[in-house]
Amino acid sequence: MASEGDRLLIQQIRQGDSRAWENLIARYEGRLLAFVERRLHDRPASEDVVQETFIGFLNSLPHFDDQRELQTYLFTIASHKLTDHLRRSGRHPLHPASDGSGDLLQQQYDRHPAASSLARSHERKELETDAIARCLGVMIGQWKEKGDFIRLKVLELLLVKGWANRDVAAFLKITEQQVANYRFAAVKKLTEYIREAGLPADVFPELQD
Repeated sequence: MASEGDRLLIQQIRQGDSRAWENLIARYEGRLLAFVERRLHDRPASEDVVQETFIGFLNSLPHFDDQRELQTYLFTIASHKLTDHLRRSGRHPLHPASDGSGDLLQQQYDRHPAASSLARSHERKELETDAIARCLGVMIGQWKEKGDFIRLKVLELLLVKGWANRDVAAFLKITEQQVANYRFAAVKKLTEYIREAGLPADVFPELQD
């Protein structure tokens, strides 16, 4: 059962409180990252999976029952995202991890393939790539117009160079939390643009209402 603090946090997020989003990330990012990294032994890839977990939570928020325990729900999403990542990289999703509570969730959900892990056609991949490129171009143009160059540098180092959050923070002399916030905001905005692009239902079906 959800704690009163978690229920309040979810309520604030639903009301569009950006500080509540930051609190959610600060509260659960470390635990989720530790769970994923124990399995992948790859920090940048683990950060990607955790980021996808938060985005998955964002997309499911309209249907989320705030009586559910938030931590368990986030670990459930992380389990699905981790399974998808392992399948995409050709690794067996049933490879044993440690015996923590999060790993028990992983073993349970690995037995049920998520729809997003199904093989995508070449044509669909091309449509997805084109949609991401166009939407990302819009975002970059807006940042340039606003002179928001620190955000551009953060996303370049993360997405192009493949650096970990901590390395980007050290290089740009900002905090890891700032890097995480920039990354989360960028993926959230990209998701919104893709939703608004009017793509066919079989392109990014996980983003369909």
